[in-house]
Amino acid sequence: MNGEAAGGIGFELQRDVARRSAELGYWLGEAHWGRGIVTEGVRALTRLMFSNFDLNRIYSTVFDGNPASVRVLEKAGFTFEGRMRKAAVKGGRTLDVLLYALLKEP
Repeated sequence: MNGEAAGGIGFELQRDVARRSAELGYWLGEAHWGRGIVTEGVRALTRLMFSNFDLNRIYSTVFDGNPASVRVLEKAGFTFEGRMRKAAVKGGRTLDVLLYALLKEP
């Protein structure tokens, strides 16, 4: 924004038996929070992914205690699939990770 990076969004296609799945990730600088930027980015990228790759599902993970990121995924149509207990370390703390996914519509 205004010539500077505000954040990032990307995906990683999975391989072998998971080859019809992809993981989506994103981040946004705090100065840009609360504007719907990431939600629109997630919507646009998931449309592109389903249109251009042979995918059935796109998934993303969120640190427990990050309600803004949960809202992003839910607004983009993702559904909560489960909690991975003590699956990540951030800031010296061991955290649960929440798994969300979006399935391709038939």
